[in-house]
Amino acid sequence: MKVLNKDELQIAEGVLLKHFPRSYKVYGSLYTCNRNKTSTAEVVVDSWPEFKVILLRPDPKNKRSEDFMKRVSFFSTDEEVLRKLLSEEVDWSTYFLIGGFDISHVPTLKEVSSEKRVNNRSFTLVHLMYLPDISHLRAPDVDSQLESRISSLSLSHIDMVNKTWKFGGDEKGYRHFKNIISNFPTCCILDTYGVPVAWILVYEYCALGMLYTLPEHREKGYAKVLISTMAKKLHADGYQVYCFIEEDNMVSYKLFQNMGFVEDTSYRAAWFEFNF
Repeated sequence: MKVLNKDELQIAEGVLLKHFPRSYKVYGSLYTCNRNKTSTAEVVVDSWPEFKVILLRPDPKNKRSEDFMKRVSFFSTDEEVLRKLLSEEVDWSTYFLIGGFDISHVPTLKEVSSEKRVNNRSFTLVHLMYLPDISHLRAPDVDSQLESRISSLSLSHIDMVNKTWKFGGDEKGYRHFKNIISNFPTCCILDTYGVPVAWILVYEYCALGMLYTLPEHREKGYAKVLISTMAKKLHADGYQVYCFIEEDNMVSYKLFQNMGFVEDTSYRAAWFEFNF
């Protein structure tokens, strides 16, 4: 086992490029670390420079990690090595979430959880959708009046965004959005009073998400404008353009599909929670 330093994180990011789309989430987290964005993760591999498993866990030396929900993520090409790292390099003593992993790893996660005498359950199953190239984007027409109302979120909007997010509404949600709005691209559409009525953000692992339009402003095509605007910005800034969509959210699935996003149908990602 080895904890990667800054130079090694750069190399690992390049290695993960070869495993798209399955490595998107871990790649996105490393992309964040390597560009001086705020990160509370420690990155571990089974060996170096060749590795079969790369795992991100809360950094025990970073006090800020206590401000956020405990999260673990990984990318693996070897099940036995994954089992070993999960067993030896993850703290199973408190609640934590593992997200964005291939569902083929579920049996291994459940076995290790059982060995640790820790309960587990599926939090959500998701489709991974991505834009192969910016030329695939089917952008909507935007008139000058609407274009003038496209803006970015500010810290003054945290409460509004936090209250409307299905996993937010509490103090940890507030800190989550403060971090995201302070450090990552955002996009919103303002009303005539300068108040956001629709928005989209980027998670710490660089995935598009938290797309929301206030109910009284729906059916106006704002979601398409936001996705298109953010996809262009992310691409211009060097980000990969991708998102996770929950299995039962077919409205969002069709929306992204119609805008040129594609899916590797052989892959399905999951979020699991442990020790709840």
